Amino acid sequence: MGSKKYSLGIDYGTQSGRALLVEVETGKEVATAVVAYPDGVIDEKLPGTNIKLEYDWALQNPEDYLTVLYEAIPKVLKDSQVDPEDVVGLGIDFTACTMLPVTKDGRALCQLPEYRDQPHAWVKLWKHHAAQDEANRLNEIAAARGENFLARYGGKISSEWLIPKIWQIANEAPEIYQVADRFMEATDWVIMQMTGVDIRNSCTAGYKAIWHKQEGYPSKEFFKALDPRLENLVEEKLNSPIVAIGSKAGELTTEMAKKMGLKPGTAIAVGNVDAHAAVPAAGVVTPGKLVMSMGTSICHIVLGEEEKTVDGMCGVVEDGVIGGYFGFEAGQSAVGDIFEWFVENCVPGTYTEEAASRNISIHQLLEEKAGALFPGESGLIALDWWNGNRSVLVDTHLTGVLLGATLLTKPEEIYRALIEATAYGTNMIVETFTEAGVKIDELYACGGLSQKNNLLMQIYSDVTGREIHIAASLQTPALGAAMFGAVAAGKGSGGYDTILDAAAHMTFVKKVYKPIEKNVAQYKKLYAEYKIIHDYFGRGANDVMKRLKEIKRKAKTC
Repeated sequence: MGSKKYSLGIDYGTQSGRALLVEVETGKEVATAVVAYPDGVIDEKLPGTNIKLEYDWALQNPEDYLTVLYEAIPKVLKDSQVDPEDVVGLGIDFTACTMLPVTKDGRALCQLPEYRDQPHAWVKLWKHHAAQDEANRLNEIAAARGENFLARYGGKISSEWLIPKIWQIANEAPEIYQVADRFMEATDWVIMQMTGVDIRNSCTAGYKAIWHKQEGYPSKEFFKALDPRLENLVEEKLNSPIVAIGSKAGELTTEMAKKMGLKPGTAIAVGNVDAHAAVPAAGVVTPGKLVMSMGTSICHIVLGEEEKTVDGMCGVVEDGVIGGYFGFEAGQSAVGDIFEWFVENCVPGTYTEEAASRNISIHQLLEEKAGALFPGESGLIALDWWNGNRSVLVDTHLTGVLLGATLLTKPEEIYRALIEATAYGTNMIVETFTEAGVKIDELYACGGLSQKNNLLMQIYSDVTGREIHIAASLQTPALGAAMFGAVAAGKGSGGYDTILDAAAHMTFVKKVYKPIEKNVAQYKKLYAEYKIIHDYFGRGANDVMKRLKEIKRKAKTC
């Protein structure tokens, strides 16, 4: 019997990168290492200079991504005592759209001394929002021209995505636009550094760059309507081959193998996105199962067998998540962040003292107290729009609402109402998908929130009336990346031939929440009320939230 085989998953987050070493046969997570990016998020001034960045900028140093490979991988190999010869594959996942301008020989422009002091030569992180003007104009022109791609993205292209960011470069730094041989997603750039192969992954191309498997990118006429300089953007600077998620990108070069402590020729999977890599890691590789990646926000992803137009979704991409299926994405822009806001701003000192005296967290105390309440007992209902609404209204200008408070209202009642509001928001997404013909039979959950809060998960099950399966792994994006690495290796090299085979052996469900019948009936009544205020404040009947924001803006300038 041969030695055990392993795969590596590298999860590139906003502040750090994580390497996870996984046993291919069992999915056992053997070792992990986290490396913080030396330059972190660059949002004030360029490293080593006094060049200040403007409002809403968020950059990164691509060298930091390589540092993760050079430091985290040797550490997990050392900690696990695994022979590099037994590591058969490697996959990565990334934030997106995190993009950069690249030279013909594959270097990031900011790596060249002559462009080091040019902000637009650096990596634009996913949360770089300074291309909002370009996004607004793009949406106006696309709508006026009747471009059909808008329907695939809920009617709006985000300022976080590739085309607005490229257009911002053309507008503000035309020299950088001209000298860039191409614009790449960071996940594809890192793959190219490891393999020497220049490709684009189908996930970011579809979800972040307005690419469609059958139709390709928008027409030259559309890009010309945006800006004459962009007319030949696709042919000149987005012309790398697009390869489906689940494919092998190439093999690790001898030079990079030496720096990373791996063997040359190790199979490297096509790059991926964090939330999308988490889907197979949650055990979902077929339609009808909605995956919720739950943390500060929620990303909802479900697979389908045919393309459908769904109101307010973030995108639908063929081969975007699992090859052979359409991946539908939606989301809620604040969930865990709402609970954190409440704890930091609205909990009395007596509760903090009680939690400390019992050696439990304030969230655990609130969960305990809120769990003693019956659905509807508080008389409260809320709208979960503390950070706007991503799906299904696609409106960042909406704000939160709490209804029903009295002088007797307790903190735990508000805490529960906020949990319920986020569950109603998820149910609105589920309902919108199903009404559009996208089947959802079960829910799966991964991420920190799904592991920490039993009450929250039970409420989600009761509100949606569906079972919720909790992924066993605490680091599903990295596990998913490792699974794709094993698939890139193939069965003949000790991996798997398909992601379905990998999921069957490398993923596990930790727990299943089942809806409680009496709670389901009560939540149907409460959800009906939620829908009334959701549509009243969110669909134009009363734009008081936007008027208040405008009053606030003007008050600050008085």
